[in-house]
Amino acid sequence: MFAVVRTGGKQYRVAAGDKIVVERLPGEAGDTIQLGDILLAGEGSELRSTDGLSVAAEIIAQAKGEKVTVFKKRRRHNYRRKKGHRQLHTILKIVSIGSEQAKGGAKKAAKPAPAEEAPATAPAAEAPATKAAPAKKAKPKKDESGTSAATEARTQAPLKLEGAESEMTDTPVAAKAPRKAAKKDGGKGSKAK
Repeated sequence: MFAVVRTGGKQYRVAAGDKIVVERLPGEAGDTIQLGDILLAGEGSELRSTDGLSVAAEIIAQAKGEKVTVFKKRRRHNYRRKKGHRQLHTILKIVSIGSEQAKGGAKKAAKPAPAEEAPATAPAAEAPATKAAPAKKAKPKKDESGTSAATEARTQAPLKLEGAESEMTDTPVAAKAPRKAAKKDGGKGSKAK
């Protein structure tokens, strides 16, 4: 039987007894993990349903890949950057491909059902304390033109400028700054003609 599993953003075709190198997975050497993201499964040329199917794998080792050198250069600009990188890998040995329901079903049947009776000794503890939800800000209502009442009130309010004696409602008036006195010689400096 074979399966196509996805781990670390990549897909692998596996069968029982195969060894594969995948992106880093948590665990130590000797640990057994379950790969649950199965895309395809089958035996020979027949395909099977992947519902409830899982792949059991044993971690053989945690290792690093080959060193990759990243070198950047901009010609004639004295720009050079050199970096190295070694990707972390996990080496897996596929133990079995089987259904998760058959293994998990026995575990679920062995657990006793939780008791539904509540103790009558503590009536105050009957209702759990809940946090009050924070109040949400009310959004201003918009009219047909798409502007809210608050926006319209701001645009219609009279503008008051510092130093201006009258109020203006339509257009703002920019306060004029006094100009610097121009040089008498036309800006040419102190040369005499």
